[in-house]
Formats: sequence, structure tokens, C-alpha cells
Amino acid sequence: MNRRTPIALAVATLSIVALAGCAQDPPAATPSAPASSSAPALSGSITVDAAASLNEVFPALATTFQADNPGTTITLNFGGSSALAAAIVSGAPVDVFAAASPKTMATVTDASLTAADPVTIARNKLEIAVPPDNPGKITGLKDFADAAKTIVVCDKAVPCGAAATQVFDLAKITAKPDSYEPDVTSVLTKVEGNNADAGLVYVTDVQAAGDKVEGIPFDEADQAITAYPIAALKASKNAALASAWIAYVQAHEADLQAAGFLAPQ
Repeated sequence: MNRRTPIALAVATLSIVALAGCAQDPPAATPSAPASSSAPALSGSITVDAAASLNEVFPALATTFQADNPGTTITLNFGGSSALAAAIVSGAPVDVFAAASPKTMATVTDASLTAADPVTIARNKLEIAVPPDNPGKITGLKDFADAAKTIVVCDKAVPCGAAATQVFDLAKITAKPDSYEPDVTSVLTKVEGNNADAGLVYVTDVQAAGDKVEGIPFDEADQAITAYPIAALKASKNAALASAWIAYVQAHEADLQAAGFLAPQ
């Protein structure tokens, strides 16, 4: 703030003795500095296509984001990453894409549809899910080669299916699944409903399911960790909100880790 020095007013006299207690003019008012310009408030809506395994943490983040930014709407669409990527390439009206693997994100980036390079927000790994009390007596990955067991895994085209194929190769087993599901949520649903002895899902899915399933870790999962990239799309009609949502997710890395995800590295 600019300051002006008060000026003392002395009353002139013929005496050589200085007068004490000279009055002072009150300081002149200082003009207020102009208010700094601020970014315009976010508004409007965006559609976010996201991997099925984000279907617990993203809704929670969207709720807090919208509370922090009144007048915004985050519409979330979950599914298998490969199907979502294919739909985006075909022209689906999407503002932000969050995939469960760099390979599925590459489907979109190779088509030059992203507004900027994708950033990794988290990583994840597989875990065996079984119904409570483990009625199929599953002990490890080797049981996925037992035709007598009812086994479900993700389709090989989606990230959780690609990771499943990788761990089966690492374990040197030939899996004999009874069904290939379109996304990890479908696998988990079958296990939760006791319609399968075991399924391969992500650690985050087991955590989110609570007491509906039991999780069985296995060593090979550490060698098939998948990264989760996110990117805004060029076709977005609300680029500011799309960028703000991505920044918000990045800033809430702790929430992702609380949901069981690994740090993005």
C-alpha cells in the first residue's frame, strides 16, 4: 500500500521558543489497490468415461468436486477400457477418458483425439476373489487350471483380462475359465453372487466389495501391475472443466490410495 507522510503544521510566532503539541493533519486516504483478477468460476458439465475399476473412488471424488464447484456436473460412465476407447474413436461425446492401461489409452492417443498427453493417476494389480468362506476351496492361481472349479475372468481385450493372461503365463498354467466377462465389475458380481468359485479382479475391487468376497493374493500379480492414464479429449465442449477435473483427481492421490490403488510413480 502507498503511504503518505503526515505533514506537521507549526503555528508561526515571533517567539524563538518552539510551540509544543503541534497539530497534525489526518493522513490522507490511500486509494485501494485494484483487485487482482481471478479465474472465472467453473460451470457446466462434462462426461467422463472411466475404467470399471474406478467405479467406487470416482463417484466419491465427483461428489466433493461438485460441492466445491457449484454449478458443475460430472457425469461418469464406467465400462471395460477397450470398449470405451473404441466408442471414443467412433465419435462418442466424451470429455475425459480414464483407462486401466496405457495400451487402451493408446487407442485414443494414436487417433490424435487427446487434448494433451495422458498422465498416470494410479496403478493397480490383480487379486483372486472368492465368495465368503471360500466354498470352492481355492488356494491359489493353480486352481484356475482346474476344470472342476467354476472360474470367471475378464475378456482378454480389456486390461484386467490382459493382466490375467500375463499372470497365467508367469505361473505356467493353462487357465480354464467358464466365462470371459466384459469388465472387472462383471467378474466381481458373479463372485459376489456365489455364481463362481473364483474370479480374477483388482485389489481395489476386493477392498470395495467388503465382506461380500474374500481376497487371495498371489506373487505373480506383482509382475503384472497396470497403470491408469487419464486425458482430456480435443472434442470436449468444456475444456476448462475437463482440465480442472483431471487436476482435482491428481491432487487427490491419497483418496485413490485409500481405495487400494498403488501410487502412480
